[in-house]
Amino acid sequence: MTPKRGTADLGRAHVFLTGATGFVGQAVLERLLSAHPETTISILVRTKAGEDTRARVAELLTKPVFQSWRDKVGDAAVEKAARERVQIVEGSMGSIPALPKDLDVVIHSASIVSFDPPIDEAFDTNVNGAVNLYERLLEAGGDPRVVHVSTCYVGGMRKGVAPEARLAHDVDWRAEYAAAKAARGRAEILSRDPDRLRGFMDAALAQHGKEGPQSVARASEEARLAWVTAELVDAGRTRALSLGWTDVYTLTKAFSERAAEELWGENGHRLSIVRPAIIESALKHPFPGWIDGFKVADPLIIAYGRGQLPEFPGLPDSILDIIPVDYVVNAILAAAANPAVRDKPEYYHVASGASNPLPFHQEFEYVNRYFLEHPMKNRKGEDQAVPTWRFPVGNKFENDVKRKEKLAVRVERLLGHLPDTERVRRWHNQMIRNVADLETLRNFTQLYRVYVRTEIIFDDRNLRALHNALPAAKRAEFGFDIAAIDWEDYMMNVHFPAITALTEEFSAKRAAKKAADAAASPRSDVIAPGSGVLAVFDLEGTVVDSNIVQQYLWVRSAGMRKAAYPGQALAILGSVRSYLRAERRDRGEFIRSFLRRYEGMPAARLDRIVHGGYADTMYRHTSPEAIKTIKAHRDAGHRTVLVTGSIETLAEPLAGLFDEVVGGHMDEKDGVLTGYLAKPPLVDEARAAWLRRYAEEHGLDLAVSYGYGDSHADLVWLELLGNPHAVNPDIRLAREAQRRNWKIDTWKRGNRSPKRDVMDGKALQADRA
Repeated sequence: MTPKRGTADLGRAHVFLTGATGFVGQAVLERLLSAHPETTISILVRTKAGEDTRARVAELLTKPVFQSWRDKVGDAAVEKAARERVQIVEGSMGSIPALPKDLDVVIHSASIVSFDPPIDEAFDTNVNGAVNLYERLLEAGGDPRVVHVSTCYVGGMRKGVAPEARLAHDVDWRAEYAAAKAARGRAEILSRDPDRLRGFMDAALAQHGKEGPQSVARASEEARLAWVTAELVDAGRTRALSLGWTDVYTLTKAFSERAAEELWGENGHRLSIVRPAIIESALKHPFPGWIDGFKVADPLIIAYGRGQLPEFPGLPDSILDIIPVDYVVNAILAAAANPAVRDKPEYYHVASGASNPLPFHQEFEYVNRYFLEHPMKNRKGEDQAVPTWRFPVGNKFENDVKRKEKLAVRVERLLGHLPDTERVRRWHNQMIRNVADLETLRNFTQLYRVYVRTEIIFDDRNLRALHNALPAAKRAEFGFDIAAIDWEDYMMNVHFPAITALTEEFSAKRAAKKAADAAASPRSDVIAPGSGVLAVFDLEGTVVDSNIVQQYLWVRSAGMRKAAYPGQALAILGSVRSYLRAERRDRGEFIRSFLRRYEGMPAARLDRIVHGGYADTMYRHTSPEAIKTIKAHRDAGHRTVLVTGSIETLAEPLAGLFDEVVGGHMDEKDGVLTGYLAKPPLVDEARAAWLRRYAEEHGLDLAVSYGYGDSHADLVWLELLGNPHAVNPDIRLAREAQRRNWKIDTWKRGNRSPKRDVMDGKALQADRA
């Protein structure tokens, strides 16, 4: 135990600090610099090749946590302290260099911040990092007193009072570490099993087949890598649960403690293990509400304020064990100033549950009241209403979420088979938001289960003894009297305002970045004059409200007796199912299959039909917005190209609007169409390859060029252009366009003939020639 009479002074100690750029590490470094002026601090910093380490430190000292100290002493004093008192040790927890022998204090606060990382990553950072540290300390030959920062939740899934003591388990952490290291290799091998690879390929083909084989291959490999990560995450979660821990984070933190004990604290040296609970914003120092990004409880609070959590499955009497970060820092430094006895590690729970408990239902009342008094804004700029939680018992909540997720999947699948109309796209967008909200609910449930359903109380007798051992005159500034915290005042006037302000700051930064990006790049909805600019228009579904099936029917209706037309239409209907299957697999396959219907037609007859009644029908289906946009590009001096996956002949009625029409050609034998294409259709990746070559041959800059397409198959060539437009997009293209912030246009069906525009275009072409 800590002696009754302690100190808050570290004197002229040489302190080695890991995790200096993290939340707790920043606060420890600030406290050392501002309140312990005679200390020298060595910090472990990971640097990039060629990076100036001093510049990295200077950047670190500009963070808000140092601002109060900077305001007090001035910039010159801060720079002087950085030069004279802060030393850089270049490395990482996975690669710690040789350490100096003259270290007096070591504060190990580095840790992985995720609760559910892949098992090998969790062990590498939390376990192997600690092993590396203590091995380097042993090699240095010194005898510093070590403060090892852990977490209260290392005890695993338990009920009742958790003592401030060595963890009671006999798990072989070295064997577990070796197994975790080998897990990735096993997962990589399993991911390459032929049956599993076929599953990845089949799923990729179903989702990306229309984009082309390389897109399918990329998606298949991405799915394999995602599977490996998911397997490693599941391996960590499952192994932790099987050993009695809540997750791989707490499991590896427990093993990290055992490594510290065996390698240092029970091996002839002095070790103090500080276990904080849920660390949140500062109560007093460096200023009330200081926080560096969202911490454990904050996403839950903000999600509630945004109306995203209609209910939550916590135990109302569970203790939400929150502790302000400045209390944690003071406890760490007090433990460093009052070291443990050699070979007898000491343990401190920096927690509130024993001395000043905050039940979950009380925290909810504070949150509810705060957002009723200070509502957040919804997408429409209106005050966001917040729900009242009833804390459902058992698994009712999780089962309800699963049921809604299954329903959402079925609805999304159904929407995928509906026509691509503006209304269907609105329904789909709403469904995407609903699915995202359900994912938020599920993620929050998994993440916070351990914190809002726990029945553990963390004993804090050692911590209280350490606080009471500090000189009375120092306790107000350097102490950590948990019982003195007024939770209502802290939550309502310090913490909630701090994290809502952080949310607004993040939103403002995102808006500013979006505005800056928009200002730095040409607006896709503004057609600016310029040379070397290409405007590519897809024909079917974009410029013309039709597809190759409708075009065929137009040809037949304009070139045969009316009595024969219904028979052709019925014949096509009989093959619709096979055509749809082909189109979903590969657009090129569908085009080849359907164009077989032209077999036996004289080429001259098709040409007469196209320039006769077929042209009039096409004009009626041509979008006025398309014509307006094409003319705007032409007036701006852009090169305009119409591209079709079908044959050029069927696009000829609109040729006068463009500088060039690019499409396929039917094979002929003795002037009769054979039903075969002369070369592969210009779709998906083939169109992307054509576009790159075309731009190179004509000296065009794709980065400032424009593209207009309607189908998911157009994605691979649209993404090559600086100004892609999704026109009346199908659901998959609409989803990608929204994700990438592309312009989405809604062009209506034609209501007037563009024949005059076509004639004007031909005249313009003649003038250019």
